[in-house]
Amino acid sequence: MTQVGAPRHDPIPIGDVATPPFVRLPDPATLFAQRAQRLRALAPGHELKSYLLLLADLCAVQHAIQDGLAAAELPDRDALARAREYGMPPLDRSRFTSDGACDAALERLLATFATCDMPAPAVAALRKTGAAYAGDRAEMMRAVLADSIPVEAIAEHAFVTAALQVHFARLATQLDAKSLVPVGDGVCPTCGGPPVCSMVVGWQGAHGTRFCACALCGTLWNYVRIKCTVCGSTKGIGYQEIDGGAGTIKAETCDSCRSYVKILHQHKDPSLEPIADDIASLGLDLLVRETGLRRGGFNPFLVGY
Repeated sequence: MTQVGAPRHDPIPIGDVATPPFVRLPDPATLFAQRAQRLRALAPGHELKSYLLLLADLCAVQHAIQDGLAAAELPDRDALARAREYGMPPLDRSRFTSDGACDAALERLLATFATCDMPAPAVAALRKTGAAYAGDRAEMMRAVLADSIPVEAIAEHAFVTAALQVHFARLATQLDAKSLVPVGDGVCPTCGGPPVCSMVVGWQGAHGTRFCACALCGTLWNYVRIKCTVCGSTKGIGYQEIDGGAGTIKAETCDSCRSYVKILHQHKDPSLEPIADDIASLGLDLLVRETGLRRGGFNPFLVGY
């Protein structure tokens, strides 16, 4: 593994002034299909091939179940206005209660994924989730939204996570991006969750700028570079990467809070996808963990790492 110093910002192409928006809201009509495509592209020859392909099928199901699904209902105008006034996320995880659209998303996902090929443990987890009482499902949703998924029940919670990702992405896309405000370092301004990683993007008008990526709702929010996405410190920031790698995925480390969050250089490789490439780069996590740093990014499909 290579330790590298804080890099200089990439030059902005001539004529392309970087004026990034604060947020880019998700497009659920393409989000999960693109994630599935990336997972399948990463799978051949990978040590996690079977898992990547299983997740690709799950993402394809997330995409498919949206057709004809009842509209997800946003909080009322007063609640949205209060959230903006007090610097709070409008889709408050701590106050979430499932509704008809969310329940329907979970039911559709379980029924559709049951038609996919999967190993026996996944089949058992799918059946257990499908047979769970409403109260048990609500408890599972609370665990997912609190980022406290129990390791012994990862498989069951993965299905609930997938349904919640669909639901929150469908909610987020209805928000007015210009109404969202910062709510804290390493906190999604839409739903209040932590980032799975950050990305340096190559979008026109935002080339070389960084966005954090929410693991739940899919919102991307602008965050200055060479600053810890966990504690906000600008001191003791370093970068580590695997020797011989492409230099597109690194661990941004922080001496202040002793944590790290991956940073994806999407401007160098536009195919990089936050959830998919975070999972596929698990080897980097294992190497960085040997240095005593803790993982600061949260990926619901990498619980335990």
